Amino acid sequence: MTTRVPLYGWLTAEAVSLTGTRVSMIAIPWFVLTTTDSPTLTGLVAFAEMAPLVVMKALAGPLIDRIGARRVAIGADLGSFVVVGLVPLLHLFGALTFPALLGLVAVAGALRGPGDGAKGAMVPALVRHGGVPMERATGLSAAVERTASMVGTAFAGALVALAGPTTALVVDAGSFLLSGLILLATTRALAGDRIAGDPAAEGDDAPYLTRLRAGWDFLRQDKVLLGICVMVALTNLIDQAFTVVLVPVWAKETGGGAAAIGLLFAVFSGASIGGAVLASAFADRLPRYSTYLVAFLVGGAPRFLVLAFDAPLWAVLAVMVAGGFASGFINPVLGAVIFERIPDHLVGRVSALNTALCWSLIPLGGVVGGLLIGGAGLSLAMLACGAAYFAVTMLPALQPRWRELDERPERVLAA
Repeated sequence: MTTRVPLYGWLTAEAVSLTGTRVSMIAIPWFVLTTTDSPTLTGLVAFAEMAPLVVMKALAGPLIDRIGARRVAIGADLGSFVVVGLVPLLHLFGALTFPALLGLVAVAGALRGPGDGAKGAMVPALVRHGGVPMERATGLSAAVERTASMVGTAFAGALVALAGPTTALVVDAGSFLLSGLILLATTRALAGDRIAGDPAAEGDDAPYLTRLRAGWDFLRQDKVLLGICVMVALTNLIDQAFTVVLVPVWAKETGGGAAAIGLLFAVFSGASIGGAVLASAFADRLPRYSTYLVAFLVGGAPRFLVLAFDAPLWAVLAVMVAGGFASGFINPVLGAVIFERIPDHLVGRVSALNTALCWSLIPLGGVVGGLLIGGAGLSLAMLACGAAYFAVTMLPALQPRWRELDERPERVLAA
């Protein structure tokens, strides 16, 4: 019997958790900057959160497969509630030293990595129990993620400005608690599922490193999955340079200021939400390979080009609308391909490694963007990044194996 309650509960928990994460993205750096007046220490705290997050996301796969994605996701959310909640609590009593803050932020990142990985690993079970196409689940997930990012960032900015960063961190901690309770209450139907609940997976008794190696071996032997990892890692690098360096410099040089930055990203995010919602309804009927190429062709290089040639604002906004809408189709298509190609007993390991690899170059994006502008100026930096984006995303058009995106193989179900 199919039931969509777990899917809707999972989406709700994701919306709550992602909104809380956006709050912490603003509240923690602002808290450190206002209490220490040190940009260096602020950067150190950001690194202390991201490094454990990426590392633990990669290493947690065998535990997710062995313990169960549902258990890990709920446990990570409840643990994050405690750890994040300690920051404002210790600050209230004057006991929050900088080393303590650094340690708490690192633990929070180490919990969020496995938690995010486990929530992603729940998708195949949610699809099976809900009786929906894989693209429907990944499309709805993309829409929720993009909506939470846009709304959560605006909410976080207002909350920090009106109530202060410590109050915002209380809200962030509460979001983890609420997310965990929602998952606990709405995904009971998955409690016995071998992916999301209490798996008795093949090789479950093997040593940890053996199970981790099995996930890596599968990923590197599947050329399509590995190609997706490399492509997304490189586009994430360029996107990070675009977001944190290129667009701010463009806004400063053109006189648009912070308002122009906010307008560009709000327009892009809003259009991408529309694309993701439409993808959740129709992507299962579209040819994936062609959809991938068109989506990246429209959503990739053009936004770099209009800024490089100093196009008028109306033209920039038009390109951002088209690019954002097209980008809404990318994650539903690639997400469906990824989950369909991974056997059930490896889904935690392979999906966690996949995500970690996709995120691995993000910390370098700001550095690359800064070096390009410093060495060549804004226009050439935009053109270089646009050309690189085009090459990375269009290379699959020359590689026949990428046509396997159109295959919709049945998932490898555990016996």
